Amino acid sequence: MPSRRSFLQATTLAPFVSLTTSQPPIATIKPDRLKPGDTIGLFCPAAPAFTRETVQIAEESLQALGFKTIVGPHAYDRYGYLAGRDADRTADLHALFENRNVKAVMAIHGGWGCARLLPLLDYDLIQRNPKILIGYSDVTALLLGIYAKTGLVTFHGPVASATFNAYTVDWLKRLLIEGEALTMKNPTDKGDNLTQVQDRITTLRPGLARGRLMGGNLTVLSHLIGSPYLPDWKNAILFLEDTHEDVYRMDRMMNHLKLAGILDQISGFVFGKCTDCGPGSGYGSLTLDDVLTEYIIPLNKPAYSGAMIGHIKDKFTVALGIDAEMDATAGTIRLLESAVG
Repeated sequence: MPSRRSFLQATTLAPFVSLTTSQPPIATIKPDRLKPGDTIGLFCPAAPAFTRETVQIAEESLQALGFKTIVGPHAYDRYGYLAGRDADRTADLHALFENRNVKAVMAIHGGWGCARLLPLLDYDLIQRNPKILIGYSDVTALLLGIYAKTGLVTFHGPVASATFNAYTVDWLKRLLIEGEALTMKNPTDKGDNLTQVQDRITTLRPGLARGRLMGGNLTVLSHLIGSPYLPDWKNAILFLEDTHEDVYRMDRMMNHLKLAGILDQISGFVFGKCTDCGPGSGYGSLTLDDVLTEYIIPLNKPAYSGAMIGHIKDKFTVALGIDAEMDATAGTIRLLESAVG
């Protein structure tokens, strides 16, 4: 029988295993672009639809864009803070992907619960029936997991309960309907100010970077590390956003990405908006600028912050899995190809 000392020595000398367990590169599948008259399926992968008015406004907004809508049967279910049991929410997603009349699948909103579906999903079914999947916040888990397992390009963009204003709708239409290989650039309107005040970009490291766009909500992404539902990060352009997080939590999650080796693998970095993520009243708190400076600048890779990505009214729709070029000096992300077929 081996001694306790030999066991400890063997354990100590065991090779390091990466926490990322990310999936190897997989062939990219582009969904078909949307056309007027297409049907968009709405479902609740996390929190339930609390009022019928919210869903009604979402349907009317999409119908005003020329689309038809159907709503998953479990959207109003309640299981605590979830829209019913995991199996039922999964069944809604499967049914929408399997329905040949449905051309896009859009989450009504986020909350918490999308990651609970990842072990239950039929990835072969999704791969056989590729279509647009769009949402943000907690939906990041589905966007990353489905892309990692199937190669299907997914979209970090508005949920159905979002504000469909002119800015948000324009970016969505250009990407998903017109199929444009667009360049995402913040608005530059100064209003009646002497210089631009709103929606500025901050260059952290100047330069150009190329790679697959990949990312989403930082909290959700960081909690998938160590699971098989993350993509390969090699030479990816990582974009992140978040909301209502204390700075020490942002620090902790950025450190997690660093320790897992993700930050070392990427080719470039874009931070969108962190809504209501101030230092608060805590003594000696770092700022979000401090955190980004500490983790991103030493990478010596092109990086900027302030992109129109996040829990904000005016937002880009960003394709996960599409090759792009980012210019950290100009604060732009240029797609090198269309994100839809």
